Amino acid sequence: MPTFTPPLRDYQFVLHETLKIDQNTAVAGYADMTADMTSAVLAEAGRLASEMLIKSNTTGDQEGCKLENGQVRTPSGYQEAFAALREGGWPSLECHEEYGGQGMPSVISLAVGEMHSAANMALMMYQGLTHGAYSALHAHGTAEQKNTYLPKLASGEWTGTMNLTEPQCGTDLGLIRTKAEPQEDGSYLITGQKIFISAGDHDLAQNIIHLVLAKIPGGPEGVKGISLFVVPKIQVGADGALGQRNNVSCGKLEEKMGIHGNATCVMNYDGAVGWLVGEPHKGLRAMFTMMNEARLLVGMQGLAQATIAYQNAAEYARDRLQGRAVTGAEAPDKPADPLIVHPDVRRMLMDQRAFIEGGRAFLLWGSTLIDAEKHHQDEAARDDAGAMIALLTPVLKGFLTDKGYENASQAQQVFGGHGYIEEWGMSQYVRDARIAMIYEGANGVQALDLVGRKLGQNGGKAIMRFFEVMREFAKENGDDEELKAEFLAPLKEASGHLQEAGMYFMQAGLKNPNDALAGSNDFLHLFGHTALGFMWALMAKAARQALAEGTDDKAFYEAKLTTGRYFMTKLLPETGMRLARIKAGSAQVMALPAEAF
Repeated sequence: MPTFTPPLRDYQFVLHETLKIDQNTAVAGYADMTADMTSAVLAEAGRLASEMLIKSNTTGDQEGCKLENGQVRTPSGYQEAFAALREGGWPSLECHEEYGGQGMPSVISLAVGEMHSAANMALMMYQGLTHGAYSALHAHGTAEQKNTYLPKLASGEWTGTMNLTEPQCGTDLGLIRTKAEPQEDGSYLITGQKIFISAGDHDLAQNIIHLVLAKIPGGPEGVKGISLFVVPKIQVGADGALGQRNNVSCGKLEEKMGIHGNATCVMNYDGAVGWLVGEPHKGLRAMFTMMNEARLLVGMQGLAQATIAYQNAAEYARDRLQGRAVTGAEAPDKPADPLIVHPDVRRMLMDQRAFIEGGRAFLLWGSTLIDAEKHHQDEAARDDAGAMIALLTPVLKGFLTDKGYENASQAQQVFGGHGYIEEWGMSQYVRDARIAMIYEGANGVQALDLVGRKLGQNGGKAIMRFFEVMREFAKENGDDEELKAEFLAPLKEASGHLQEAGMYFMQAGLKNPNDALAGSNDFLHLFGHTALGFMWALMAKAARQALAEGTDDKAFYEAKLTTGRYFMTKLLPETGMRLARIKAGSAQVMALPAEAF
């Protein structure tokens, strides 16, 4: 059975030596996030992940969920694991104190989430979607709705969902047919069917609070006529007490490639009582509060699956005896050398390690922008952070999940034939990681959003700020010749590729939009590689500083620099290939007639 080792030392390095969050007193709450504080929180989260949550991961994959007499039953061990999460206060980590939350920053919540998702991704989806529902209601709900639902969602006593997709529409939400008929008491009767609803029904909580997109009759056509409604599985009285069962039910459980422990439901609304959230016909804006948060969590899921797959692959490579090193036996007292001696195995492991450590820094850096947007004392800084994280959200989601799946597959490859055998567990990580590239907006849609909307938003202000941040860092550290040669120079080249690609889109896209859209996936990956290059430059500076000042943890910092050099020389050059593909335009992409496919 696979094991999980919480990367606690890496979190401390990124949070306090690279990002230095506790020194950023302009963001409310960061001064309290001392190394001792974050170490205690993350150590306890890691213990829960490695000792409790992972125990039900394999059984969840093998058993899956079952629909029995209209009730979904989760796999063995899920109720106990979810109770442990609830009792430990983990669902409330980032929630507001006025609703029973702990008020911690997003950067800590995402670090905890990576460990918990690595240990059991399917289980953690119940909690993750709940927090998304909490955020949407907090941003757009009435005072009564907040007081009714938020404390229970924060505690984990109730869970939440998001209901968008219908059989005839996924990304094109303007095609939804679910109706919301207004009633005299101010409620609405919701009728329609939603599909692919994660955690739509289960036995882990007392109540499930559904957020449902629907159309009020007589409203505008298309997406301009969509409203958002809160529809509890069990109706809630004015005093907060649970009442009768609402007319919402799970009609079917989907059989999926992975995340078997999470209930993916077809939800039937047959005149279910719901209440409007926010303004009529403004539901999509309200739901995107939840969607944008969910996209970051999905990016984290891709990273998490790569993390645990890599850990087990590295352990296997150290232990598995197979062949001899080409330069001579390295374990002459044994019948063969361990796999780790072979260059191609090293290549696969270094690819994974360089992505994971860079991706973790990117995710945590992105989450500091969320915290700055919400809690920075300066309004202009809040606006800048908001624009930057809006730009980076499709990159964090798309790049981390594309590469997360790729790296989980690489980890499986290290096992050879055993990687294809279920008892070793690697198959599950590959299967579970695959969905992250699809849900919460398929990665092709993320790439289109990045190129078609986010890139040119506000005259390209956000991406120009991204370039400015990198230039400022390079200028500040230009006197460090070793850092300059090994990290800043390749980062400058990658940044140039990113800028050139952006200019190509601005010029070619005006003449032929297909030229821009055909290169959108390449641009997303070019952007992702450049962002990780920047993260590695930041981490290299921190590691070099620690070594210069003297440290008892010399091996950690030297390994960090070695891994960073690998990324800059072996992985970052992909930006040149991506630029060449972008500049090739759309001619060959669009050349074949549809009937030729």
